[in-house]
Amino acid sequence: MKLSQYPAAIAQAAQAVNELDSQLAAVQLQINRIENNADKISAFEPHLKNDNQRKARRFEVLQVSLEYQQAINTMMRLTAEKANAMTHLEYLRNQFSVAKLEVRSAIARQLSGTDALELIGA
Repeated sequence: MKLSQYPAAIAQAAQAVNELDSQLAAVQLQINRIENNADKISAFEPHLKNDNQRKARRFEVLQVSLEYQQAINTMMRLTAEKANAMTHLEYLRNQFSVAKLEVRSAIARQLSGTDALELIGA
């Protein structure tokens, strides 16, 4: 990759991370909505006598919710994708740093070679 191509690639990788963050936030909202609904169901069932029974009922409601299970699976998948995207972003940033150092080193070698030629009168 050319040195001039790195900023665009880094920006694109950062945008991918931001998009995954957005998707994660949306899934978290969905999970919160489902959990709040389970809380509401367990809170207003008159035969539940204490907090332990309500917690158990809430757990049962969430366990049978296909939407909840799918949202949890999506959250896990997106979390893994984000970790991979972050790794790719850091890789590009590090590659860019190395490429810049290599260019600087080449320039320094050229300059030192020119100075050496001037010293011997060439």
